[in-house]
Amino acid sequence: MSRLSTAVPAERYLADSQVLFYLTDAVTQLLEHKEEYTQFGLIRYFAEYFSSVKNSNHVLFREFNYIRATQHNRASFIRVFWRCFRQIGKSGDLLSVPEYRSLLQLLCPDFPLEVVQSTARIVLTDDATDCLMSFSDFIYAFQLQFYYQEFLDSVLEIYLDLLAGKSPNTVIVPTSSSIEQLLSATVEDNDKEEQQTGVDSFTLSQCVDALCDRINYSHPSRSCVRDILEQTDRVTYSGLLVSLAEHESINQTIGALPSRAELLIDPEMDQELDKLIAQISVSPGSNSSGSAVGGLKEVQRRASPRRNIHHRRRMEVESDGSTEETDSSEN
Repeated sequence: MSRLSTAVPAERYLADSQVLFYLTDAVTQLLEHKEEYTQFGLIRYFAEYFSSVKNSNHVLFREFNYIRATQHNRASFIRVFWRCFRQIGKSGDLLSVPEYRSLLQLLCPDFPLEVVQSTARIVLTDDATDCLMSFSDFIYAFQLQFYYQEFLDSVLEIYLDLLAGKSPNTVIVPTSSSIEQLLSATVEDNDKEEQQTGVDSFTLSQCVDALCDRINYSHPSRSCVRDILEQTDRVTYSGLLVSLAEHESINQTIGALPSRAELLIDPEMDQELDKLIAQISVSPGSNSSGSAVGGLKEVQRRASPRRNIHHRRRMEVESDGSTEETDSSEN
């Protein structure tokens, strides 16, 4: 049944879709770039803004606080990252934490190192976070870490309490600093053998189930978590994260990435790249520069609706200028 065929109160729809958040951001962007956008018309501006939100292109080159502000933004950023850099996976290159962060910063200039380091801890052991990672291993772990960050932080606090023999039945409000402090304290207070054996899976499952009852942020389905924890009597936190990252049901729920079998396949993007390469490869006598600019305009129109009006106008001016120069030289 489609969403439109179901009667949903207006307040609930606005809250679930977070329309007010995007409307506020659209107005803010309009005021900050008023001279640039108003000459093209307000209707066109808002139409392109919300079209970009629908098509998941709106997160390109935005600040970190924006791309993590909603679950749709997070899923959109994950998908954009995959589409932009999946060629790394096709080539089989292995990259380090700083290199993956550099790629993320090409799309989000202030993307923090901590998120990338947390992702690396899922793929690698704590003692080997400086090792290289494949694109497929990194992106599914990154998807889990970035999309469910608050949930994972809360589960970590529960896990550390269970590991220390404490009751986890307290209200959990995790912060990055508290997580680091807990990790350091646990390393000091628990011997290595105890950390490797983990905690009782059934107890952790009950605690996670109770956590899902009281939190208001996104979390994997309880059935997925329960399915993973029922596979073993004891589980470590890192082992749980690896299983969550590899769980296909969680990947389908987020909806940002294809299955592992189709991760390196993107016919639409391949077609766009082939068109661009073909236009750039045209001989100089057939006005290849104009063709290349046309191709770049189309790619930029798809990639960054927030800036495409400005880029398109600037490119058209540059193109017109080059034509006039050619005409004058011929005369």
